[in-house]
Amino acid sequence: MNFKFFDKLSQNFIEILDDKDDYNVIIIVKNGKSFKAHSSVLKRRAPYFHKELENIIPNENNIKTITKPNISDEIFGMIFKYIYGGIVNLENAEIRFIFDLMLAANEFELEELTEKLETFLIKTQCTWLKSHISLVYHSVNNRKNLKKFCNDVLAIFPSLIFDEEDFISIQESSLISLLERDDLRLEEIKIWEYTIKWGIAQNSTTLPVDLKEWTNENFKTLKNSLKKCLPLIRYFHISSSDVWVKVKPYKKILDKQLWEDLNQHFLAPNEPTKSTVLPKRATQKIPYHIKH
Repeated sequence: MNFKFFDKLSQNFIEILDDKDDYNVIIIVKNGKSFKAHSSVLKRRAPYFHKELENIIPNENNIKTITKPNISDEIFGMIFKYIYGGIVNLENAEIRFIFDLMLAANEFELEELTEKLETFLIKTQCTWLKSHISLVYHSVNNRKNLKKFCNDVLAIFPSLIFDEEDFISIQESSLISLLERDDLRLEEIKIWEYTIKWGIAQNSTTLPVDLKEWTNENFKTLKNSLKKCLPLIRYFHISSSDVWVKVKPYKKILDKQLWEDLNQHFLAPNEPTKSTVLPKRATQKIPYHIKH
């Protein structure tokens, strides 16, 4: 027979937070607020601290200091109580606070807490997530479920990210995840233009503003930046006039075989091509969780 007394154990550990003795770690967060902690607890509860503390040299009093100026004292206070007592009280907490708490938990590699908060947001706060989609999309690149939620929204409403000023700052993996979508509701030529815009922005300091001034090396630079994105464009579903006006200026970044096949496609559409022809993007029914 096993008797388990987790509530009392949790309370005892939380009381350690108020114990000023025996600490050997100081964590300084935003605005200089400091928290005194114990390395033995931190190392076993959070992979982040286990790795971080291994690389910090203690001071003359054998105390190690960690600085996290991007984390508020309110957020870290909540993280701290979770680490020591496994308690997270979100009663009356604003959604933005819960979202920021999830990001902090993810940063500290607290997978249990991060996953719980991620699931809570997806299941109960769809409206908030959709209304803050750009913020969410730029913040959760390594959260699989939230990333899928965002991609589902953006496939239906692509302007929410593509027309934003910070579109050019999204990570390559995020752009790829959108370009891979068969249900991305955007004209293929627009997808091409946004992809080119993103690629140029990644090399804004080296590529001339005027395309007429570009050298072969400039085109090579752009091609290298977009090497994972270019194969995802559905070239054969772009009109001949758009190919001529908007794609042709950048044909040097395309494989020669693809360009030849595109020309053949417009002159002899029934002839087979050597290049892969991706299917036309389909307009899908809006999923319930996106609509509501």
